[in-house]
Amino acid sequence: MIEEVVAAIRAGRPVVLPTDTVYGLAADAHNEAAVRALYRLKGRAEPQPTAVIAADADAVVEALPELHGTRFLRGPYTLIVPNPERRFPWLTGSRPDTIGVRIPDLPLDALSVVRAVGLVAATSANRPGEPDPRSVDDVPSEFRDACPVLDVGPLLGTPSTVIDLTGDEPVVLREGAVPASEALERLSGVRG
Repeated sequence: MIEEVVAAIRAGRPVVLPTDTVYGLAADAHNEAAVRALYRLKGRAEPQPTAVIAADADAVVEALPELHGTRFLRGPYTLIVPNPERRFPWLTGSRPDTIGVRIPDLPLDALSVVRAVGLVAATSANRPGEPDPRSVDDVPSEFRDACPVLDVGPLLGTPSTVIDLTGDEPVVLREGAVPASEALERLSGVRG
């Protein structure tokens, strides 16, 4: 199934991919048409930002070289960071000078996929306003019917904690899988 999911992403199709928190809809972050197909499948308004997921910081810096020297948190965090070159405008929503970055602790099969394809755009595999999918059975059937699914069993079921690092102080935009206080404590060590 790994090969099928990799082939679909490379062909510009969305896939259902597990993260360290919830099942997500993912597509090639470099392919604007693929990301727009992901938005249409989800029923998501395009102006909403979508994070990129990478296997490691090197993959982030390869796609966003101006972030060289930035230290990222691995795990259930989405960090909103500066995007001074305004790369990936189809992912940034109304703030083209920022971008969300995740380096999750992916299940092994999902890690293999992300390493093979590089940066993916990912959003939870649910309809807007519905619960985040903890298992493949929680993913709407029309998503499962429309794209390859990588099933690794049940996940945490709580989305990532989102923190905006583009201002003078970190701002918690969503408390998720990790309490904001813990995330901010880890960030103080990273930013210090």
